[in-house]
Amino acid sequence: MLTDISSHKDIEFLVNSFYAKAKIDPLLGHFFGPEMAIDWDTHLPIMCTFWDNALFHSGGYRGDMMGVHRQVHEHKTMHPSHFERWTTLFCQTVDELFEGETANRAKQQALNMAIMLQIKIPVV
Repeated sequence: MLTDISSHKDIEFLVNSFYAKAKIDPLLGHFFGPEMAIDWDTHLPIMCTFWDNALFHSGGYRGDMMGVHRQVHEHKTMHPSHFERWTTLFCQTVDELFEGETANRAKQQALNMAIMLQIKIPVV
């Protein structure tokens, strides 16, 4: 039986598990390749803080999610299929690791963010 997301440690497990898959995903992997020069030691804790804030309203995230994704889009064009795959992979990862109210909220938040990014960043 799976448990719900209930702590920052759970979020770290989710985020690390998701990005391990996203990095090698045939559709998404190129967004995380060496040419993108991602500092994973910095990026992963930021993503954990982002999700901690999104799910538990911790107030710790001070980044610019929209700006970062605009920069990525300028370097490598994002298409609706990328957002669909990201959402699917994220939700699958949640479902593999957790179940419960917060897990469901995480999946809904991911869907909402993907929709918002597509609206605010002109994707083709």
